Amino acid sequence: MLIQDRIQLIIKANNESPSSFADKVGIKRSNLSHVLSGRNNPSLDFLAKVINTYPNVNASWLLTGATREGGFKEEVSTETNKITKTLSSENDIERIVVFFSDKTFKEYRSSEL
Repeated sequence: MLIQDRIQLIIKANNESPSSFADKVGIKRSNLSHVLSGRNNPSLDFLAKVINTYPNVNASWLLTGATREGGFKEEVSTETNKITKTLSSENDIERIVVFFSDKTFKEYRSSEL
């Protein structure tokens, strides 16, 4: 998976349009368009802004596409439990969706949490 694909996943996972994503991150829309089309690679400043704006994005994954070997599913499960406990006192959780670097995803419904 290319870096522009990972950025596109971040946009989709946050229910953003490319325009709203660029505005939220603080980059020019044309720069984002050039990155998503593969014309340009994102600059370090571009990537830093994405990571600062979306702290749930793993910087290593964004840069390389790699995740830690082993324990990834366990880490997701642990993180899902933390999120569930944190949010359950505020609102009822309907679902949590985890996107993987191979363009697959796993959806957890409230009945499974």
